[in-house]
Parts: sequence; structure tokens; C-alpha cells
Amino acid sequence: MSTREVRPRRSTGPVVAVTGAADGIGRALVARLADSGDIRKVVGLDDHRGDVSGITWRVVDVRDPQLTSRISDVDVIVHLDMDLSPDTDHRERRAYNVRGAQTVITAAAAVRVRKVIVMTSAMVYGAQADNPVPIPEDSPLAAEPDDGVVGDFLEIEELAKMAPVAHPGMTVTVLRPAALVGPGIDTVVTRHFEAPRLLTVKGCEPRWQFCHVDDLVSALELAITGEISGRIAVGSEGWLDQDEVEQITGRRRFELPAAITFGTAQRLHRIGVTPAPATDLHYVVYPWVADCATLRQAGWKPAHDNADALAALLEEVSGRHAVVGRRLARKEATMATAAGATVAVIGTAAIVRRARRKRRS
Repeated sequence: MSTREVRPRRSTGPVVAVTGAADGIGRALVARLADSGDIRKVVGLDDHRGDVSGITWRVVDVRDPQLTSRISDVDVIVHLDMDLSPDTDHRERRAYNVRGAQTVITAAAAVRVRKVIVMTSAMVYGAQADNPVPIPEDSPLAAEPDDGVVGDFLEIEELAKMAPVAHPGMTVTVLRPAALVGPGIDTVVTRHFEAPRLLTVKGCEPRWQFCHVDDLVSALELAITGEISGRIAVGSEGWLDQDEVEQITGRRRFELPAAITFGTAQRLHRIGVTPAPATDLHYVVYPWVADCATLRQAGWKPAHDNADALAALLEEVSGRHAVVGRRLARKEATMATAAGATVAVIGTAAIVRRARRKRRS
């Protein structure tokens, strides 16, 4: 056991538990909290023990009602144990994400944990061609409740809204990051930048806002210490237009009419070719830039601007290839690149037809 693991408990500050602490965003947060003088004790909750020292590890499935026995000494719980992968079956992902959030909130209420912090996404504002840029932080949630991951976020938002009503005395803070980037982040948005061309819709210019994991972690820390609360958008300041994105990525756009884009994508999703519903494509062709007013008023500044965040995304996806959210093998990627202007949507259909013919033969 390391020296940091046996250090005495601090006399002030909250005891903070973090779900999903062994990997990804959860790991980044507990590593930061372990070095914070404002936190008395950090409890890492996951289905396996992580590698961060200086914290107390408790192995538990966050969907298990026995979670109550693991958080009885906790003041604040941060729920980050979510499946955001485009490849997970949408029914399994919905059950995991929503049941996990529900169990965490119920367990927290049972042992009188008064502060719960959950993460959703700025995707809940919806991506529309006529969205204001930026979207005011207190805007109504206009996303479509489909079987994509945004549907999970909307259900979690509803749980967060109802929790203080069902459990008086509990406060629930919701952080809504822009398009997440950083180590281990794999989403429909990051896969957009694995394609050889960047899909756009005729008549609409995308606006891109990113949120680096490091900046999300620093915002979560402010929520833990009580400097911010409520429903909070998190992201880099401003946005990038499509020309700037193309210059940074070195990828050209591929433009299609909206009807062809979403119609073809929905048909491919219906037959199981692509992992995400067509509505998820809205988030790579329409703007959903959020105004991070609460954080700005609190004096918070992101460490990464949008250009830096996009560069980090490109580094993370280097060597990978995807079309319409579907990860491709190397041979398929070569075929997609050769397809030229049809690559963004129609190219996927061609790849699938060839694969089916090969299987039949």
C-alpha cells in the first residue's frame, strides 16, 4: 500500500464518492480529487478496482441496491458510470444508463447523501438547423427522445428533476458537456472525425463546440465544492465554423440534401448496419453550441479552446476509420475512401451490399 493510501483523513471537506472511477472520466476525476486539499476522503466505486492511489476503492455494481452499504459515509456522490459507446445495443445501453442513475439517486436518498451530481450532455438541447448560436443555458430541452444515447440523457435529466421532489433535502446538479473529447472518449461525434470526408447538409453551416475531459473534471470539482449548482453547460468558449474545422482536420466536406442524408441513415440503422439512429447525425451537421453562463459567472475558464480540443480528438482517433458512426476494418476503409463523394452515407450502403454478396457466395 502506498504512502498516499494510508495518509490520515483530513478534518474538513466532504467525503466524495465517484461511480465509474476505474476508467475514463471517473478515473480522471478521482485522480484530481485525490490531490485536492478541499476533499476529506475520496471513494472510488466501480465493478473493479482502479489504479489511482490515495483513495478508498469499493467494488460494486452501481445498479445493485446494495450500493447503499458502500456510500453510508458519503457526503457527495458523482455519478459518471455510463455507457456512451455507439456499438452497444440501444436496449442494453438504455437499461444500464437509466437504471444506474436511478439506483444511485435512490441509494443516496436512503442513506441521506444530500448532494448528487450527474452528467448528461448539451445534446439534450437538441441539434436543429435554426438553433441560436449559442443556445442559452436555461433553454428548454428540445432533443428527440429516440433510442440514441441522447434518449438516455433525457431520461436521466427527468430523474434528476424529480429526485428533489421525491427526496426533500436532496440537491441534484446536472453537468451538460459539449462534444466530449479526450482519452477513451468514443461517441457518434468523435467517429464523425474518423471519416475521410466530413458530412454536411445543404443549406446549413455546422458550428462546433467541444469539451475536453480535463475541463469537464475541473467543472465537476466546482460542483462538488458547491461553487456551482443547477443545470450547467460545460465547454470551450465560442465555436469553430466548418471552414475552420476543415482547415484543422485536413478533411474536406461532403454535402448532401437533408432528405437523402437522414433517410438513408435511418434505413441503414433500421436494418442494423449503423449503430446510431438518424437523429444522432443531427449532432454532426446542425449546431448545438451552449452558452456556459453559470461557469463563466463563477470565474471558471476552460484550459482548452475548441481548436486545442479538436486537435486532441484527432490524436485520439488517429488510425481509425468510420462512416456514419460505423467503425470500419482497414479493407472497408480503403473501399470507403475510394468511393469518393459518396462516402458519408451512400458509401456505407455499398460496403454493406458487397459484404452481403461475399457472405452469400
